[in-house]
Amino acid sequence: MSIDTLPPASQVEEVPIPVVDFAGFENGSGPRAQEIADQFFAACRDVGFVYIVNHGFDDDLRKEMFGWRFFDLPKEVKMKAPHPVEGWWHRGYSAIGRSVAVQKSHTASREEIEKAKRRDKHLDFKESFEFGRENHPRTPNVIIPDEDLPGFREALNRYFAEGRLLQLRVMRAIAMGMPGVPSDFFESYHSTSDNQIRLLHYPPLKTKELRAGEVGRIGEHTDFGSGTLLFQDDTGGLEVEDRYTSRLFHPARPMPGAVIFNIGDFLQRWSNDTLKSTLHRVRCPPDLTGEMTPARYSIPYFFKADADKVVDCLPGTFGEGRPKKYEPVTVFEYVAARLNAAY
Repeated sequence: MSIDTLPPASQVEEVPIPVVDFAGFENGSGPRAQEIADQFFAACRDVGFVYIVNHGFDDDLRKEMFGWRFFDLPKEVKMKAPHPVEGWWHRGYSAIGRSVAVQKSHTASREEIEKAKRRDKHLDFKESFEFGRENHPRTPNVIIPDEDLPGFREALNRYFAEGRLLQLRVMRAIAMGMPGVPSDFFESYHSTSDNQIRLLHYPPLKTKELRAGEVGRIGEHTDFGSGTLLFQDDTGGLEVEDRYTSRLFHPARPMPGAVIFNIGDFLQRWSNDTLKSTLHRVRCPPDLTGEMTPARYSIPYFFKADADKVVDCLPGTFGEGRPKKYEPVTVFEYVAARLNAAY
């Protein structure tokens, strides 16, 4: 079976964003593991965004993390952990306007990136806090003192570890569903947990201005790593571009119990464009009628391959009649360029 003859994502779920049930996957050894992997890979290939249910992430831990009100702290406290000036050192607190999401910058010139950042700055009305693995040699965590929010760092570490377990399940499912790729292929490339939690807060905005595009929550962008696991509150507003109709966006409505997974640009490159990252943005929730759009909170968990790895196109994604589109690249070189473009 080739990459292009696996069942289409429409057979997974007849909705713009597919739903895949991971019950029975069990880290690739369960009774439905191969069936789930085939469905999941098809959804990633055809849509790039997937709701995953019965994913195994600890729901009490998810609720706890949303309960931490870091963003309610005074600004002077939050600024005790400022995001470093280096874009690639993606840790700490970023106030509103500090970062601007950009589209696939591995195919854009520096001039195009800067133009997009100036154009879209008013569309990124958010604040964020970034946290990664402890004792990272290149990008250590930048966090407020424990006395300012006791237990916060410990909770972040527990959430980080739980996200790592789900990341491994998701990557194994992609490998199992992808022809020519061993089931444990991605594990050796993601051995150092070079991952990142982002706590996001979108403050309340006037609904009229948000609908008119005068202000925004986050502009159109793609994620740049291997993939993203997203939990969101029930406010809504996330939109995903249709893979076949440019400029048509579908709402990715909150689904109780589900985590959203999306392909990152690096995995698109790695797969020689077999898997494609998809534009998404946060706008006004589609059913909102009030004068003010309420605050929105979300927690994306970004993961990427080990920084020192050199990555070439995946087995089975190139050959006669299908040349490699990308040269080998180190993960750090690629990620640093993307982060520097956003900050």
